[in-house]
Amino acid sequence: MTWFSFAGRVWDRVEKTCLHLPIVLNTVLVFSITAEVSYLVLVEAPLQPDQKKTQWSTVWKTLHLLVQYFMFGNIIWNASLFLKTSPSIQGVFLGSEGMAQGWRFCYTCETHTPPRCSHCYDCKVCVLRRDHHCVFFGQCVGFRNYRYFLSCLLFMWTGLLYAVVMNAEVFIIILKEGVTLHSILLLLMPWIMLVSGQVTARAFAFAFIADTCVLGFLLVAAFLFFHLFLLLRGQTTREWYSIRRPYNLGLLGNLRHGLGTHWYICWLCPLIPSPLPGDGIHFQVTESLEPDPNRSR
Repeated sequence: MTWFSFAGRVWDRVEKTCLHLPIVLNTVLVFSITAEVSYLVLVEAPLQPDQKKTQWSTVWKTLHLLVQYFMFGNIIWNASLFLKTSPSIQGVFLGSEGMAQGWRFCYTCETHTPPRCSHCYDCKVCVLRRDHHCVFFGQCVGFRNYRYFLSCLLFMWTGLLYAVVMNAEVFIIILKEGVTLHSILLLLMPWIMLVSGQVTARAFAFAFIADTCVLGFLLVAAFLFFHLFLLLRGQTTREWYSIRRPYNLGLLGNLRHGLGTHWYICWLCPLIPSPLPGDGIHFQVTESLEPDPNRSR
């Protein structure tokens, strides 16, 4: 019995570590990319000494750093608020409308839950207006933290776009020798080149971060534009496959209900207040929540 108890505690610790691992990896990548781009701005760009006093003056370097750290600060701040803001039903008075239209009973939480609320088996709780469980943050995207999630995606996308542009010189230098096996392997598989001793640690670091910027940019772009598409349609990820859109309130209405009353400016900084017009329990609908038996998909 003691052995099984010990094994259970070890497994719980391993499980908690694995849940936080994506957050740690994302943090390391964000700081690494920021440090590498800062190094490019301050030291490496441009590589020709005669251009340092013309194109890359102190003023331009300062502007580059201000823009870079503005995006970096917004990423970290929005990510922190996203993690601190729980979208679950814990501590929320749901009322006594268990038999109302769209309400369901969760047998795990042992309570009636409102429309658009569903149980997350990773978070082990029901989430208000649950969109999906984000594996990169280890938390659900829901009613109260959706704004911070979307803003974080926006600044990650713009930051990675900026990093890709700044790393263009790295790709140019690698391909200066032509499209050879060495240059292709350095761009596609820098780890193999490092382990085999074909490149220095410095060249590997630049190639690896440049590749990460490109792949990260494409991945974040897919997530960002997909969620913008859902936001404008008044849907969540769990609802997008349906042809019915009972929560579609029009373009401005969807933006207001997703990002808050100050939707037009709140994305600039997480400190800008933007109260949500609803409570995550009751939603304005434009059609019945019950499926129409005479309507086929």
